[in-house]
Amino acid sequence: MATGSDRIAWVDYAKGICIIMVVMMHSTLGVQEATGEPSWMGALVAFAKPFRMPDFFLISGLFLARVIDRPWRRYLDTKVVHFAYFYVLWVTIQFVVKSHHFIEDGLAGALEAYALAYIQPFSTLWFIYLLPIFFVVSKLTRGVSPLIVWPLAAALQIAGVDTGSIVIDEFCARFVYFYSGYVFAAFFFRFADTVQQHPREAAALLLAWAVFEALMVFGGVSELPVVNLGLGFLGALAVISSGVLLWRLDLADFVRYAGENSIVIYLAFFLPMAATRILLLKFAPGLDTGLVSLIVTAMGVVTPLILHRVVRDTAFSFLFKRPDWAKLDPTPVSPPAKAS
Repeated sequence: MATGSDRIAWVDYAKGICIIMVVMMHSTLGVQEATGEPSWMGALVAFAKPFRMPDFFLISGLFLARVIDRPWRRYLDTKVVHFAYFYVLWVTIQFVVKSHHFIEDGLAGALEAYALAYIQPFSTLWFIYLLPIFFVVSKLTRGVSPLIVWPLAAALQIAGVDTGSIVIDEFCARFVYFYSGYVFAAFFFRFADTVQQHPREAAALLLAWAVFEALMVFGGVSELPVVNLGLGFLGALAVISSGVLLWRLDLADFVRYAGENSIVIYLAFFLPMAATRILLLKFAPGLDTGLVSLIVTAMGVVTPLILHRVVRDTAFSFLFKRPDWAKLDPTPVSPPAKAS
């Protein structure tokens, strides 16, 4: 199930589904807030809410077992400094783009807001702020039995912690999924193999899940403790199933490509998303709100990929590729064995 040199195709498909859902959420909610009108895209966003970010974190933990025993220096370089570089770069870019929001506060207020972004993650970038924390916590608890760590992580999610701190609240809400991707990776890969071997049954179960998910969400019970945790894991299995089926049927290769470059989309989608929304609402005011949201989503996904292709062999490649000076160990690591 490999694509490219050492990538597993269904994982890229699953990541592609996740990043498209993330862009869809921000795009749709932004359009609805600007227009004051709901849309049919809003229903899709609500449907995906219980599993959208849990899936992303779970998939991010799937390959952790391959690297968690690396020496701390190399581990910190790839799992902390890597994301820290992109966070600092893109939080600065976002801050400059959105600087008009801080004009009234003066230079001192603007600098204070910028400094706060390193304590309270800025705008859409909280995901890559939190990932390094998850990687470090997982390595620090390497010697602790999952029978202790997993129930504690699940309890934090069920507790619905709400302190006002994005770092604390999202850690409590999401770590159980990341950690599950790590400690139960073998199960998720066996599940993907089963879907591959029984595609018709998997498609039928996927349809049944979609009906169940809709009943839970629109029935108003998806946010209940325990129920919300369970829906997150069921959604993860659904996304994995979807990824495997798309790969097996050789459909929607763009979704795979988006997943392969998910960090590119995540870092840069905010600007084309906002620009497209502003232009459409100004020059096509009568357009259906759902259609506007769909177009904004498409531009938010496609434009960063085009930008990446344009700059990757230029002096601006640093936007998406970490330069050697930002590495603890610039010596290239030998590539892993080819996935199959």
